[in-house]
Amino acid sequence: MCGFSGFFSNQNSRTDAPLILQRQASTIEHRGPDDSGIWFDEQSGIGFAHRRLSILELSSAGHQPMISNDNRYVIAFNGEIYNHLELRGQLNSRNPEIVWNGHSDTETLLNCFAYWGVEETLKASVGMFAFSLWDKKEQQLTLARDRLGEKPLYWGWCGDTLLFGSELKALKAHPDFDSEINRDALALLLRHNYIPAPHTIYQKIEKLPAGHFVQIKKNDRQLDVSPKPYWHLKSVIENCIANPFLGNDADAVNLLEERISQAVEGQMLADVPLGAFLSGGVDSSTIVALMQRQSTQQVRTFAIGFEDAGYNEAGYAKEVAKHLNTEHTELYVSADDVLSLVPKLPEIYCEPLADSSQLPTFLVSRMARQHVTVALSGDGGDELFGGYNYYQFGPHIWNRLKLLPLPLRQIAERTLRGLPLSDKLSKLLRVFPAKDQYNFYQILMSHWNDSELVVKDSRKLPTFIDDPAQWPETDSFEEWMMATGTGQYMTDDILVKVDRAAMANSLETRVPLLDHRVVELAWQLPLHMKIRKGVGKWALREVLYRHVPKAMIERPKKGFSVPLGEWLRGPLREWAENLISAHRLESEGYFHPEPIRKIWQSHLTGKHDHSLKLWSVLMFQAWLEKQ
Repeated sequence: MCGFSGFFSNQNSRTDAPLILQRQASTIEHRGPDDSGIWFDEQSGIGFAHRRLSILELSSAGHQPMISNDNRYVIAFNGEIYNHLELRGQLNSRNPEIVWNGHSDTETLLNCFAYWGVEETLKASVGMFAFSLWDKKEQQLTLARDRLGEKPLYWGWCGDTLLFGSELKALKAHPDFDSEINRDALALLLRHNYIPAPHTIYQKIEKLPAGHFVQIKKNDRQLDVSPKPYWHLKSVIENCIANPFLGNDADAVNLLEERISQAVEGQMLADVPLGAFLSGGVDSSTIVALMQRQSTQQVRTFAIGFEDAGYNEAGYAKEVAKHLNTEHTELYVSADDVLSLVPKLPEIYCEPLADSSQLPTFLVSRMARQHVTVALSGDGGDELFGGYNYYQFGPHIWNRLKLLPLPLRQIAERTLRGLPLSDKLSKLLRVFPAKDQYNFYQILMSHWNDSELVVKDSRKLPTFIDDPAQWPETDSFEEWMMATGTGQYMTDDILVKVDRAAMANSLETRVPLLDHRVVELAWQLPLHMKIRKGVGKWALREVLYRHVPKAMIERPKKGFSVPLGEWLRGPLREWAENLISAHRLESEGYFHPEPIRKIWQSHLTGKHDHSLKLWSVLMFQAWLEKQ
């Protein structure tokens, strides 16, 4: 696990290139504290900077940027290729002349590129990754990102210079960086509490979409190039639904356990201490159970507990750990421990992210890093197997709501909007004006429905969730919701949250459920093997119940939450008031103060909880203050 950055410029003769690259590398030292390196080709105007967290091949043979034996390719790589030994075997069987300098997956990739080309190598690789690759012969730069977007990659032109890297702060260290705020993306932040790809908080920079690569040659301009998919979620989902799993329940559970076990085995490969996050829920417990089954030693597991019993699930994790006989470590934290992190969030997240579970995620990562360098997690289970409550109950609510004519629902929403309703009724009222089931879900997944009216000079940008051109053809509304959750929320919220929180602590996280072979099987399973009798993750639960008693797992889903609403009325009130004072909002010029001040005052009364709406504004304001 590492971080990288670089630039590709028409200004071939710039003498400060090495200094710029070193400065870029220093901004992401947390992603790779073990080693650093830079490489610059003055004639071509291309440079890479790299920070290394040593996981495989701890010797200098894993140093990056790495140059191929034939001197044609140079790579800066972040991530892991879990099947790289298998790829080496294939290369060696056909090309015995290859000489290996070490056993890193980065070197494996370089040789795969040399013999198979970039696109075929990407299709053959199983892993999580992002990389920049320079081909000296073709004078061509390739940027690529893994299938589900586990690893980040930003890119964009600032003047005549193409900037790219693992985090925006590294791009910002280049003197050509243009820091103009993207107001349209800011409106998306308020709508979703994260900024969906390809957009970023900066006008000139984009996120490379998951499962894509882009190739740029000298003198190419932004209009000349566009990312190309090597694994396209829309096509994968449609193909899997067209070729469904045809076995019975037992066959499905057997195959799912086999597929996840295969992923877990590959992801347990490391030359450093390895463990897993364990919440005691279905997803993390399944991963830990399959890890322990394949391990001859006790697996290291980690859980975080809260002194507030209403938010504490550490006891459940402890029960599961005891049953599986893992070496379990738990840390109980107070509200003060969590609150002390709030001022640090703008440094951890290079663009604003307003998912408050970022706080406990950072704390459990920090605790785990004291014992291991790699931690496996159970992320992805909800999106792939129908775990979220709205996947299960959303269609039923919509089917009842649509019985009322739309004009009647619109009148009811306008009439009742100003009344002192409970939060539950207010949430239901928000979806009354939905035009169809898709719009129902879009409203359900939005916090500020009218965010373009809150952010000055902004307009609504298309994203996966509201752009029909990006939607796969599915057999049900539930599957459509799961597809949009995978393509947007999981990639741009969940995986961003975990990557930045873990890498801020120099901890590598791995996600076995996002092995693309597991993802493809999940989409081949019929809906009744995911959601059954109003309960999600049926097949995944059945795998888990082979290893952990059902009674130990069955309980209402809580999630990794904190009492944000209470904190904003209490210990965070002064901090929040300072950031969103009417004078400050007006003088900075990004927001219309009135709607923000209105919900702030409403929240302070305690009658309504507007914490999710407020958190997005506060995270931007706190981030802006640090720029």
